[in-house]
Amino acid sequence: MLRLGTIVMGAADVRRAAEFWGGALGYVPRDGEVSDGWTVLVPAGGSGPGIALDLSTTPVQEHPRVHLDLYAADAVEQEAEIARLVSLGAVRVDWDSYPENPDFVVLADTEGNRFCVIDAGHGQDPQDTNPQDTP
Repeated sequence: MLRLGTIVMGAADVRRAAEFWGGALGYVPRDGEVSDGWTVLVPAGGSGPGIALDLSTTPVQEHPRVHLDLYAADAVEQEAEIARLVSLGAVRVDWDSYPENPDFVVLADTEGNRFCVIDAGHGQDPQDTNPQDTP
């Protein structure tokens, strides 16, 4: 049986990307340090997939086919996390494909890679929320 090991993302500046994603997710370099051409970040707590950052000269995709979804418990946490990520260097993306009443906000990391911050409690009555119901 296969398991998800590492998510690989391109970066023009691997060190800058490692600093952003390390701060965003609480990840640390797997090998103790970040190199200029390739590094793997892993959860500091030891559980979860790694993020590998590979030196890349290809342009960022405006509408990437693969991206990260980061979950926040509710709209309040979503906005707080967006503000924190922006303080780390992320930027809001003027996304042209938002549906009506979206549960996500599109951001770009320091390298321009798009990712989403999801309100996992979107559309739920807070009094009806069961922690087992959210992803």
